[in-house]
Amino acid sequence: MRIFLISGISGSGKSVALNVLEDTGFFCVDNLPPTLLPELISTLTQDGIQAAAIAIDARSANSLNGLINSIQLLKAAGHQLDLLFLTAKTESLIARFSETRRSHPLSHRLLPGQNPNDPRTLIECIQTERKMLNEMEEIADVIDTSGLKTSQLRSWIRELINIERSNITILFESFAFKVGVPLNADLMFDVRTLPNPHYDINLRPLTGQDLPVQLFLQDQPEAQEMLNDISQFIEKWLPSFKHDNRSYLTICIGCTGGQHRSVYMVEQLAQHFKTTEQVVIRHRELT
Repeated sequence: MRIFLISGISGSGKSVALNVLEDTGFFCVDNLPPTLLPELISTLTQDGIQAAAIAIDARSANSLNGLINSIQLLKAAGHQLDLLFLTAKTESLIARFSETRRSHPLSHRLLPGQNPNDPRTLIECIQTERKMLNEMEEIADVIDTSGLKTSQLRSWIRELINIERSNITILFESFAFKVGVPLNADLMFDVRTLPNPHYDINLRPLTGQDLPVQLFLQDQPEAQEMLNDISQFIEKWLPSFKHDNRSYLTICIGCTGGQHRSVYMVEQLAQHFKTTEQVVIRHRELT
């Protein structure tokens, strides 16, 4: 069975991800207590279900301890299991809770050691939730939804569904430093030192996906040198990441606006590595 486990920080878009999977044909369960996961998968397998998506998060705070072991057992049993973790910057989460006027799930739960007469603030709830889910985040494919539109998140989820993995998947993502660094990066490279096409009035409205911008950067010796250095670094350390049994390696390339240099670098790196590896491209600032 193909299984997507969805977890993450409240307000980061887990419901959106679950809805996309349900629309794609997955049998979906929200807020499942982790102790029931093996029994649920056994039942669905007997019923002939081929694909399931299950949301497990801090709402089941008291039963998270055994989840990692359950995941390992399901993989050992031959199930294709992907763990997707959604997160976002604290300020983005606060804005979303303010917009929806919903309370954080942990604000209604009394956790061990908590004084019932001392309620937690929203920021404290988010910080507590991050600590509770830290172990899951470390083994998952992480998506930072801080600056994403809902349509972008839906598109990225559909992309993950269509990946047929036999080994590690390299995910190249461009971003803008002025918007903020992504939270999901395994490796991050800064290309702001390269000549900026933004200052050419003819290139300014274009992106690194357009030929005039590509030709401009190809004519810059330092751009080609940096591209070669990044490629060689990835090639050198990729076997170590594979040996670590990772499903995804997220490599983020940043420039000032996330439109020209970082996009160009991502496109060139993806073109180089897709001949031997499974590659996914994301441009965070391009809609």
